[in-house]
Amino acid sequence: MLYSPMKRTLTSILLLSLCFACSPRQEQLRSGDLVFVGIPLDYSIDEDSMSQAISESTGKGELNLIHVAIADVDKDGTYIIDATLKRGVDRHPLDSFITDFTLKDGSLPVFVVKRLKKGITAPECIKNAISFCGEPYDTVFREGNGAHYCSELVRDSYLTPDGQYIFEQTPMNWKDSNGEIPVYWTQLFGMMGMEVPQGEPGTNPQEMAMSPALESVNVTLTSCR
Repeated sequence: MLYSPMKRTLTSILLLSLCFACSPRQEQLRSGDLVFVGIPLDYSIDEDSMSQAISESTGKGELNLIHVAIADVDKDGTYIIDATLKRGVDRHPLDSFITDFTLKDGSLPVFVVKRLKKGITAPECIKNAISFCGEPYDTVFREGNGAHYCSELVRDSYLTPDGQYIFEQTPMNWKDSNGEIPVYWTQLFGMMGMEVPQGEPGTNPQEMAMSPALESVNVTLTSCR
């Protein structure tokens, strides 16, 4: 039996509806979103290529979240506010952020976007973050010293209306699920001439990403160029 045009149309609409129902809704980056940068647990700073490693690790859920940044979207474009060894605390275009974290083989790390749950005002958090721009990167991972590392910047910027911290400090844990410190952290802190600050009070991206104040959103970061 042949389908009538109307039946074919209804069938097509039904199939499309099922496809959209099964696929996570793609969202746009918003001001106040937190962008976490993930790499495989065994990634070395000296690696030449890691595309396959990223593919394998994301399939297993074994990502080492090495950085967190703040999205600032306005009429002029999409910007990132973060603290890095290269820039200190700085606000720069999303393209520059993606370039900074492009890997040696030209591939990208995994970008995980999290959003504040309702009841917290993002514009005030952005204003706080911008006020820290120009400060150096906090290479000693200590609070109140006129410098910030990435998750410390987020903690000091994201406050409730009555001035309380949204993200609390905890003893920093840099170890993976097997109790080992990933090679990336050993190498990075070694470059700064210090031991990995395991157990020191503070924050890190891995633990911050699990905060109950955040929810995951399906955002894909792409360069505008």
